[in-house]
Amino acid sequence: MNSGTAAKDQHESGAAAAAARPETLSVEDLSVHYGGVCAVRSISFTVEPGQSVGIIGANGAGKTSTLKALMGLVPRSGGRVRFGETDLAKVRARDVVRHGIGYVPEGRHVFPGLTVEKNLMLGAYARSWRDPATRRTLEEVYELFPVLGEMHGRLAGALSGGQQQMLAVGRALMAKPRLLLLDEPSMGLSPKLVEDILAVLVRLREEGLSLLLVEQNAKLTFEATSDCVVMENGEVAMTGTSRELREDVRVRRIYLGL
Repeated sequence: MNSGTAAKDQHESGAAAAAARPETLSVEDLSVHYGGVCAVRSISFTVEPGQSVGIIGANGAGKTSTLKALMGLVPRSGGRVRFGETDLAKVRARDVVRHGIGYVPEGRHVFPGLTVEKNLMLGAYARSWRDPATRRTLEEVYELFPVLGEMHGRLAGALSGGQQQMLAVGRALMAKPRLLLLDEPSMGLSPKLVEDILAVLVRLREEGLSLLLVEQNAKLTFEATSDCVVMENGEVAMTGTSRELREDVRVRRIYLGL
């Protein structure tokens, strides 16, 4: 093998290794201000590939602002956010999904005047809609949420709150993310539907999808995640495994009412 061929093979091998490198979400000293109000103050945490991390806290703790800052939906006033080798400060909000990050916003935000299937296909806007792989992903979403397959031609506005939440999660999964951010997926749902959402999150976790879950429902968070961050007044108050925090006396009193 000549040196030119060897160099080419080495370059291709290096490129393949880089492409296969799993991505870690790294948040360092992230801050968010709204005018003169500090919503998030110098928080740091990581989500390793395949890891499921929860963020719990009361209203106003800075949980939603954190997720929006990660997605570029609100300005970051300080800190660094990287996903693998990508500096997300250099990525426009509309392009974050192209780097492998999916987002399920608080309040679902489905398109009520479009059918369930069209809502889902909009989640695949960064992919080719004619690609057979996109259709396979759609079938995977229908397998995960059978009710969406049954109602694929129905307007999203006619769905129940729980069904719309399933639709919001399914729409995010259509982009085939490697990391999924979810903001209060249990909000406004009945206990039965909360259990259904939990089952889906556990399944996604077991399939190796990285998760970052923001929730007020600490019980759901501890069951769906391996590790957890507790936020208070825009700051990280505690971190640990979900099992450790679930047994912490202060956490049990404040967040579990025990």
